[in-house]
Amino acid sequence: MGGSTGLHSSPSGLQGRIKGIYREVAKFGAVGGVGVLVNIAVFNLVRHATNLQVVRASIVATVVSIAFNYIGFRYFTYRDREKTGRTKELGLFLFFSAIGLVIENGVLYAVTYGMGWDSSLQSNIAKFAGIGVATLFRFWSYRSWVFKALPARDALEQAESFLAGDAAAETTRR
Repeated sequence: MGGSTGLHSSPSGLQGRIKGIYREVAKFGAVGGVGVLVNIAVFNLVRHATNLQVVRASIVATVVSIAFNYIGFRYFTYRDREKTGRTKELGLFLFFSAIGLVIENGVLYAVTYGMGWDSSLQSNIAKFAGIGVATLFRFWSYRSWVFKALPARDALEQAESFLAGDAAAETTRR
């Protein structure tokens, strides 16, 4: 009998975690989606309004979107996360963002100079593809290293899950 209640309490704890990750992904996606629009808009503006080469225009756009995204992630997506050590947080954010910048613009560089595709449409497709690849890296690194969950919150969630399992077991015994 005790084994069956454990099975009933685990899915609810798992469901809570899945819902939490779903909300996090949705918020990350909302901020990131607007960041992509900022990135693409600035890229095209800089590319067509200046004489900068494609990859350099892209780097300018990526830097602008990194600044936009930090504000969105800190004050919307991860506002409930640890707020101590903002200097360290910003340093880590910039470090991982720089790696994302290299990934994103590396794709654009390879397509532009390796394949010779330099039309506006080809550059935008390559830019968008690079953003996609870099976004996967950024999501993992930001949630793992930059905007860490509060340790007390994790412990509280585990304790609540454990107590919910004990309450369900007690109800089943009656």
